[in-house]
Amino acid sequence: MHDKAPPQGAQAALRAIRLLKLFTAERPELQLAEVSALAGLNKTTAHRLLQALHSESLLDRNPADGAYRLGTAMMALGVQALASNDLRLRARPLLRRLAEDSGETATLEVPIDDTMLILDEVSGSRFLGAAGNVGTRWPMHATSTGKALIAFDERGVERLGSPLNSLTSRTITRRRQLEEQLGEIRRRGFAETVDELEDGFSGVAAVVRGGTGDVLGALSICGPTQRLSESRRARLGAKLCSAAERLQPRY
Repeated sequence: MHDKAPPQGAQAALRAIRLLKLFTAERPELQLAEVSALAGLNKTTAHRLLQALHSESLLDRNPADGAYRLGTAMMALGVQALASNDLRLRARPLLRRLAEDSGETATLEVPIDDTMLILDEVSGSRFLGAAGNVGTRWPMHATSTGKALIAFDERGVERLGSPLNSLTSRTITRRRQLEEQLGEIRRRGFAETVDELEDGFSGVAAVVRGGTGDVLGALSICGPTQRLSESRRARLGAKLCSAAERLQPRY
């Protein structure tokens, strides 16, 4: 994973930010000892940082056992970030059109470390489909959006964590095998996953670029594998490439 050099004198702030990132959907609450171990800090330092974050309502404490969890101020910041995100605002109409035309769920996803965050989604018209996943993060190597970003971002491969964990029997866990797919993804312009994130679930994705050509994230269409045949994935991939091109600013 690529690590950016932190600004000088920012160690305390970076430690606090990294503590906040420890809280995930799988680990919504953490005890002091767990935070200390996960962050690689002694308990005194971890406690001091946790108390500072708690004083600003960035963390709350469970009155029953004293465990920490993300606080109300973090929720407010998240809502504010979503409301003011320019890419999300511009992509919304396209997501609606993609979902309407395909009948499947359309998403906008952005990279965070070695995962893809679902920044926005619009459900399709089908009764059986993906929905309600805004804010969820999935491993890059198991998602169509992540594969697209890895293929087209100059430093995409550097984002991958180690090891590549298996989510299904079809999840690619060998870097060489994953890298072999990148040339094909670049050739056709879109990426896909079939039963790699979850059995019976498939997705297609194309990267979204900024005005200077930098990769900002990816658009995807996803749904049950039984509906997303190889030929249909190819058609949806072409639609996504066209939509992503329209989303790129022209200066």
